[in-house]
Amino acid sequence: MGYRTGGPVQRQHLRSALAASLLALALAGCQTPGSKNPAQTGSIGTSAVLTSSDLSPEQALAAIQRWGSAYGRDEKDKIAALNFAAALRAAGETRQAVAVMRKAAIYHPTDREVLAAFGKALAANSQFQEALETVRRAQREDNPDWQLLATEGGILDSLGDHETARKLYRQALVLAPGEPQVLNHLGLSYLLTSELDKAEEVLRRAVASPRATLKVKQNLALVLGMQGKQGEAADAPAAASVIPEPAEEAALKPAAAEQDVWKELAESG
Repeated sequence: MGYRTGGPVQRQHLRSALAASLLALALAGCQTPGSKNPAQTGSIGTSAVLTSSDLSPEQALAAIQRWGSAYGRDEKDKIAALNFAAALRAAGETRQAVAVMRKAAIYHPTDREVLAAFGKALAANSQFQEALETVRRAQREDNPDWQLLATEGGILDSLGDHETARKLYRQALVLAPGEPQVLNHLGLSYLLTSELDKAEEVLRRAVASPRATLKVKQNLALVLGMQGKQGEAADAPAAASVIPEPAEEAALKPAAAEQDVWKELAESG
């Protein structure tokens, strides 16, 4: 049997979780402009900038201590501010992360990387409108950044403007053809509106990339299961961590499913 979403209330509950999760993925999954490695992004300069999604709870606490001390010594230090805020977001301290990046934006008012991180912190704290304005300020029309387009799309998806979000994802794909992060966002956007066939098609394209992450593969397994394609879902990479045995158990535990999706899809870092 397929992965059932239950009654109207349960489906709406899952929809809300998915919307928040999509934003999380956009915030945590996208690299900062100028970054190069998804595990440890590089800044526009030479110093390493942390990605909140790659920090375990223990690593986040250690990073908070390290970069909090550096930030305390010099609040104008851009790398210290970026890393301190990323660690705070990873630990769930979104309000403090916003405060750190708000101050950083005062010291670096035209810095694209700082504005992008500020926007992500705002979105992680559910300050969506200000996040949208900030990310748009970081973008440049003459030289758009695909990661910022994906982040903006994640915010718009969380606000229910799926049509505009998808236009941004497609623009991002023009700049970064076949980029699995963007395809993942687009596939999940279709999932939010229950267009499961489109979600499957896009996520299959994402999984075909050698750069596809574990989460992308898990999302494909989830979509397959929700369509009743249990056999394919069970064979999909990393399916065991998405669809329990028997699969019906997951349908009876929406809170657990929500939590798993939330971790992957309320923040784009």
